[in-house]
Amino acid sequence: MYTTVNEDGILNNYANQSEMYYATYPSSKQQSHYALQGAVATLFVTALILVAFAAS
Repeated sequence: MYTTVNEDGILNNYANQSEMYYATYPSSKQQSHYALQGAVATLFVTALILVAFAAS
């Protein structure tokens, strides 16, 4: 951890900053995987709502 001291003698601690990088566009395989995850999540939430209505 890096510390600096200003002119008043106060210590300042700074977290290490990681190297910056740019994101890459997802491949078609990743896009289809994300679409599948979205579909499964939608079905799960719909099932939860239907169970909640059936139980009430």
